[in-house]
Amino acid sequence: MRTYVRWFALFVPMVAGLACKEEAPPAAPPPPEVYVADVVRQDVPEYLELVGQTEGYQDVDIRARVEGFLQTMNYTEGSFVKKGDLLYTIDPQPLEATLARMKANQATAQTALEKATNDVKRYTPLAAKQAVSQRELDDALSAQQSAQSEVKAAAAAVERATLDLGYARVTAPISGLVGATLVKPGNLVGKGEPTLLTTISQIDPIRFRAGVTEADYLRIKRRSDAQTARARAEGIQLTLADGTIFPHKGRIGPVDRAVNPQTGTLGVQLIFPNPGDVLRPGQYGRVRALIDVRPGALLVPQVAVQQLQNLYSVAVVNPNQTISFRNVKVGPRVNTDWVIEEGLKAGERVVAQGLQFIKDGQKVRAKPYQPSPRGAPEDVAVAN
Repeated sequence: MRTYVRWFALFVPMVAGLACKEEAPPAAPPPPEVYVADVVRQDVPEYLELVGQTEGYQDVDIRARVEGFLQTMNYTEGSFVKKGDLLYTIDPQPLEATLARMKANQATAQTALEKATNDVKRYTPLAAKQAVSQRELDDALSAQQSAQSEVKAAAAAVERATLDLGYARVTAPISGLVGATLVKPGNLVGKGEPTLLTTISQIDPIRFRAGVTEADYLRIKRRSDAQTARARAEGIQLTLADGTIFPHKGRIGPVDRAVNPQTGTLGVQLIFPNPGDVLRPGQYGRVRALIDVRPGALLVPQVAVQQLQNLYSVAVVNPNQTISFRNVKVGPRVNTDWVIEEGLKAGERVVAQGLQFIKDGQKVRAKPYQPSPRGAPEDVAVAN
């Protein structure tokens, strides 16, 4: 009996202790950890990026201007030629024969004119003495005028035949890069229409053609004189297909007269110097041109901005370490950052990492976020 009482006395405090432990409330979890970035203010150059293709500054089609058999090809395909270099020859013999015939016709017409002129000289005094009729004199004058016309027509035919014979030698009209021949020697060319033989492209300088949207065109046209001067001084940067930057800056060339109704863009030509002939017609690339400079723009990391359809928001960390979600109006992107036009102030802090673990009004533990360096020369806004 005493043993039972002793065990009971030990058991009751143990049960009571367990009951007390079960009734104690659980400890509160620590605030979630987030990484925050400061809202910074700095001047941001705003650039327009366009994709386009190079083409020759001049692209000249070389065609056969007379009919005949192509006799020789006098250049190396894909080489550089100078203005006046011989490219092709067309068999000149038929053209030489035509020229000889035209010269013979000219001589015949000249002889007929001399005869008609002599008749007029002879009939004129005789008609004054009424030794011949006035009608005979009039006929002689008409024959003289007709012979003069024949001489002029014959001279024109000789000039035309001389030109055609000259066209048998096809020379380069400009200096540049000549393409592959489209017709080999031995083929008949120029029958019915001028046959395309090859093309020569002047590639230094070279043109880069791209399309600008109407909105971007209006933004460019509305720039101030100072902005235009700065953009012109900075030049246009060209990025090649392999990601390298072309070492020479370009300038704006001719702009198309009208907007293309199919694409909604306005064609613009950009002119780039091309020493060493690195660029060839048909290459694709991306150009970047300065549009404007945003003074004192507010920047936050792009990862800090949440987008839901057309609404953008950020999580602001208040001084008391609580979260406040706020809608913002965004501007252009700047590398890994985003320009904020409305909704934030310089010096505020936004959550850049850990957004999935927080809610409005929640207390957090803030740690500094390590963004990409700001203020570097490559920090530029790109128009979308």
